[in-house]
Amino acid sequence: MRTRDQVLRIAAPITFGVLVLILWQLLVEVAQVTPRMLPSPTAIVDALITHWGIILEDAIITGGNALVGLVCGSILAIIAAGIAAWARPIDAMAVPVVAAIAVVPIVALTPLFNTMFGASSQFGRQAIAGIAAFVPVYLNMLRGLRQARPVQRDLFRAYAASGSQSFRKLTLPTSLPYLTIGIRIASSLAVISALVAEYFGGPADGIGTAIATMAKSGNAALAWAYVFAGIVIGLIFFLATVLLERLTARRIPG
Repeated sequence: MRTRDQVLRIAAPITFGVLVLILWQLLVEVAQVTPRMLPSPTAIVDALITHWGIILEDAIITGGNALVGLVCGSILAIIAAGIAAWARPIDAMAVPVVAAIAVVPIVALTPLFNTMFGASSQFGRQAIAGIAAFVPVYLNMLRGLRQARPVQRDLFRAYAASGSQSFRKLTLPTSLPYLTIGIRIASSLAVISALVAEYFGGPADGIGTAIATMAKSGNAALAWAYVFAGIVIGLIFFLATVLLERLTARRIPG
């Protein structure tokens, strides 16, 4: 039964995806009832194969921007959460700042960052991805640092554990599952934010810039091929962070 459930878990979404693609192909090629900028799946695959080299180059740039933003934003969030957990007054002062960062309009910041750091620099895009990644990592890490129960802390004090020992043996292991969840959420936001930042200006490379260019020129098949490449980047980031989450869970005793 367990093997059957695992097979169904994999086969069900694959079957659904194949059916959607078949219906999509029929609607475009046979019924011809779809919008003008929606090509058939076969046309998208053909564009993907024909231009795979340049698509890969742009995907690497977008993935690199998202990765730099995710790593830097996560590191800053972990440090900020540690300070906030250590000092309650700082936590209270940080609340409105974090709330403001959470609702900051990325579309509005992108042209400002491009002007600040130069239209040929990728730093503005990386900064946008970092801002998007900061909030979920900060909130989850802060929550995780406060998950240790008072009775557990009292037990460590009773055994004369130092502050560093309590942190390494109790606080940090307790917070790691929350941190990995925050990173998993932030990974998708970093990719989306990097794509949006590329779409609204900056250097003439990256998936977002290519989608905007191809859509304006009417090359729908190539535009959708770039969209597919963006989806692949997002899936890679998501699967990598899910793997990180599982590895972390195995290292923490239950």
